[in-house]
Amino acid sequence: MSKMMFDYTKSILERVSFDPVLFCKELEKAIKTLLPYEMEQLQEWLMNFIIEKPELQQSLLLIKV
Repeated sequence: MSKMMFDYTKSILERVSFDPVLFCKELEKAIKTLLPYEMEQLQEWLMNFIIEKPELQQSLLLIKV
């Protein structure tokens, strides 16, 4: 079940990545719902994902990387 939630979160973040404000809002929701080990996975995924999208760099502040 948790793998499904993590995958769902990633798909939502990918879909809203065109808008940095919306991306941050969805990331905040994910932080509230994901388990601690899923947050570690999300941090790794986010670091790789935003390499191609510098406008999303501010989202790193939300997860305190």
